[in-house]
Amino acid sequence: MTFTAQQIADFLKGEIIGNPNVEVDNFAKIEEGKPRTIAFLSNPKYTHYIYETKADIVLVNNDFIPEKTVSATLIKVPDAYAALASLLDLVNSLTPPKIGIEAMSFVSATAKLDDNIYVGAFAYIGENVQVGKNVKIYPQAYIGDNVKIGNNVVIYAGVKVYHSCIIGDNCILHAGVVVGADGFGFSKQEGVYHKIQQIGNVILEEDVEVGANTTIDRAVMGSTIIRRGVKLDNLIQVAHNCEIGKNTVMAAQVGIAGSTKIGEGCVLGGQVGIGGHITIGNQSQIGAQSGIISNTPEGSEVMGSPAYQIKNYFKSSIIIPKLPDMYRQINVLEKEIKELKKQLS
Repeated sequence: MTFTAQQIADFLKGEIIGNPNVEVDNFAKIEEGKPRTIAFLSNPKYTHYIYETKADIVLVNNDFIPEKTVSATLIKVPDAYAALASLLDLVNSLTPPKIGIEAMSFVSATAKLDDNIYVGAFAYIGENVQVGKNVKIYPQAYIGDNVKIGNNVVIYAGVKVYHSCIIGDNCILHAGVVVGADGFGFSKQEGVYHKIQQIGNVILEEDVEVGANTTIDRAVMGSTIIRRGVKLDNLIQVAHNCEIGKNTVMAAQVGIAGSTKIGEGCVLGGQVGIGGHITIGNQSQIGAQSGIISNTPEGSEVMGSPAYQIKNYFKSSIIIPKLPDMYRQINVLEKEIKELKKQLS
């Protein structure tokens, strides 16, 4: 589908600098721009690309002032990244949606499916499952007995939702996600580990997105809860009885041990590890590869393993490479002090 710069500017309520009639039919990163594509500039690190990009249209922030000639047509908007997201939403909405139940899928006679449903081939929907409106369940997905799925949910290929779990409205589960597998719970008796049955479930509230191959374990009792608006990247492990507060985001390979509570609006970098039975305060920010072994107050900014205040972490990171030289200098000083003591004695 083709759009002119004028049509895009009208949709975004932006200001055109350049040719309003130039046409585009695809998106591109600014450093890989080609004719008939639209790119965006929001990160100042990429500013130099705007003077050499071959993209015909570039979205820029209102405060952008070019330092030299730009061949592309510019569309100024309050937030170029948000504008790009709006355009991608528009294009996605124009794609014909999948509807219907494909052959070779299985839907239990006791399952209740609402309107405008898509179920792909080899998907399995168990007994007493409730599925809301406009839900898409892609091939080879497994929906266990007594699962409840809200409206406008997308469940991609190979997702497994175990029995009795609840998926709220507008959730997206990417390929390979497992919701509701047993938590890692065992009791040790006479040197032998015995399984503790996990009889709880998992609840995903509204507007949660879960990345590919992420696992969210069911509770021993009660529920593992992912609150509204949480965004989880790929390859994350959430253990039994955890609770993640609303609008918290986590990058890939975060691991959270059992019964930990993470507050609202937190940001966790990649490969963060969090011990069990810990509370992370609201609005906390945890740097990549940090190890959390104790409670974190609200508004904390920490990094390292074990994690400590991020400002001190960066100060320490400057000193650490100098430690070998400092060690050698200390040895030299110790020898000099010994010599001086001998001379004075």
